[in-house]
Amino acid sequence: MGLEHVVITAVDRDDLADGGAQGFVACIEGLRELERPPAIEVLTPDFRGDLPQVDRIIDAGPEVYNHNVETVPRLYRQVRRSGRYEWAMEVLGRVAERAPEMIRKSGLMVGLGETRDEIVEVLGDLCRAGCQVVTIGQYLQPSAKQVKVARYWSPEEFEDLDQAGTALGLEIFAGPFVRSSYRAEEAFLRVVGQG
Repeated sequence: MGLEHVVITAVDRDDLADGGAQGFVACIEGLRELERPPAIEVLTPDFRGDLPQVDRIIDAGPEVYNHNVETVPRLYRQVRRSGRYEWAMEVLGRVAERAPEMIRKSGLMVGLGETRDEIVEVLGDLCRAGCQVVTIGQYLQPSAKQVKVARYWSPEEFEDLDQAGTALGLEIFAGPFVRSSYRAEEAFLRVVGQG
């Protein structure tokens, strides 16, 4: 297909003992066998704090490790019922510690009832965890069973978050339609100094 940048992601696999880590590893290894392997980005779950599973993926050597924090601590139980804010930070911190050359990335949704100050606090936590790239997009309610949209953020507010994150040294992609894999190759190239 001639792809130069591939994002590997999966649904949560809490039914598997390894949380699906082997699936990520197998995909990375398969892509590395191509004649012209692409840059590889993984977007993983938090593995419920099971950091040895994160280590397996680190050892497979993707160029970018992405784990989305999703929301602010105050809303975590409401938005990510099976997750913990601390696990998200531990995943990113583990990648920074074990593979400082690997680009670390995370993503946030806004519109769930968070405040600007809470988002900026999360950006600070991500920075301290060693994260380098953050995507920030508007939450949209996928079905009636999910959390309702509390409000829609304006383009000016997204620009403000971009500036706040940039001031912390983060590469920020913020806007109403931004998602975790938004312009993934561009983010990668910016961080490695080619964009």
